Amino acid sequence: MYAPERHQQILNVARADGRVDVNDLARSLSVTPETVRRDLTALERHGLLRRVHGGAIPVERLGFEPAIADREGRFAGEKERIAKLALEQIPESGSVILDAGTTTVRLAELMPTDRELTVVTHSLPIAMLLAARSNISLHLLGGIVRGRTLAAVGDWTLRALEDIYADVAFIGTNGLTVDQGLTTPDLVEANVKRALVRSARRAVVLADHTKIGRADFVRVAPIEAIDLLITDSGIERELAEEISAAGVEVQTA
Repeated sequence: MYAPERHQQILNVARADGRVDVNDLARSLSVTPETVRRDLTALERHGLLRRVHGGAIPVERLGFEPAIADREGRFAGEKERIAKLALEQIPESGSVILDAGTTTVRLAELMPTDRELTVVTHSLPIAMLLAARSNISLHLLGGIVRGRTLAAVGDWTLRALEDIYADVAFIGTNGLTVDQGLTTPDLVEANVKRALVRSARRAVVLADHTKIGRADFVRVAPIEAIDLLITDSGIERELAEEISAAGVEVQTA
């Protein structure tokens, strides 16, 4: 059995049983405990499992959502490439929604200066980056600021989005599968993301490969609501083909 096949089997067991044990996995997979530990380390690095003594727990069982400061350095090269490719989706003139997230922050840093744009965001880091740009008309959505993501959420945010219909929304996600669509750990953040998707003609998801093929606690939007997924070249070919077959264009950076 190849490593990717072991990883998928380990993840399936973890999600079904709530945790995995190193010695049990070694016996069932006919490998050494050292091999299992390396597999668990690889899955933890991809954000799918959290190592505990003697085994691991799937992150969705922990109710764990890394803070934005903890996520900024992870897969920085992949996020840079995704953001650069996403620039092709920005209109020559018009309106753009930028969701909160580390990849959308990178996109904000790269926003073109040669065209007039209207940008709507609920992210404080993105607003700080764009507030002084003379070519950008910035609309910052109000609400209760979540310290973990530095994003406004709640009824104020949702009411403001009712009046907006932008050309394109760039959406971040914690998980994406064909069956569950976009998912995220937090209910109130999910409500805002769902409204962002509805508030644009096109929804473009920016997500590194570790988010693809995993599902989190709260559904945001079905796969049919997405027009384009921009990810990195680390995505498994089978997952990319499955998403494409569901009607979503997939671009890899």
